[in-house]
Amino acid sequence: MSELASQKSGIENTESIALDLDEAGVSVDLPRPEHRGDQVQGVPYRPVEFRDDDLPTALERAASWLRSTQQWLGEPVDVIAIHLDYDDGEGSPYYDVKLLCNEEDLAGAPIALREQASKTASG
Repeated sequence: MSELASQKSGIENTESIALDLDEAGVSVDLPRPEHRGDQVQGVPYRPVEFRDDDLPTALERAASWLRSTQQWLGEPVDVIAIHLDYDDGEGSPYYDVKLLCNEEDLAGAPIALREQASKTASG
């Protein structure tokens, strides 16, 4: 069971909605592919979003974030996809660049693993 916070009609109050999820983090009621070779994968990736009216600016910010995150992480960030979309709604930035990144990288798991290995090796 997981919870999803939702905002009610623009009001600051949020309410939790209980979700019945399986081990892959998808609804237990989600129709599964019928062919035995097909599957809903439980890949832990999270989008990191960069929005701007100027596409090169959004891409430059994404590249800058990747560089600083890789420096912090001590290794390349696992990016499985780059998604480009647009929003032509009034008042919204037109371009929406999303990097689909491994959530363990974003949580700093490689750093923790190196620190743990360092402690084990020294002690």
